[in-house]
Amino acid sequence: MKHSRLDPGDGLWIVPCEAVHTFGMRFAIDIVFLNKKRQVRKIRHAVGKRRIAVDLLAHSVLELPAGTVASTNTEVGDQLEFEKLYA
Repeated sequence: MKHSRLDPGDGLWIVPCEAVHTFGMRFAIDIVFLNKKRQVRKIRHAVGKRRIAVDLLAHSVLELPAGTVASTNTEVGDQLEFEKLYA
């Protein structure tokens, strides 16, 4: 929440998670809900400030810069592959 944006290529993978909010955020994000196999269950595009997004059957959530999902043609049912990055 202290950030003013997410840079292209950046994201936040929250595990386990089935709901997120954008209270206190200063920018819109794309929200991707995933199952345990990292398949896309639900997508919310460019979610603005003071919003809540929920998928009670999700295992995790991927937060991305707004527009990332559209620019990568990511759709429900897609299988995602990525690795955790520890800072």
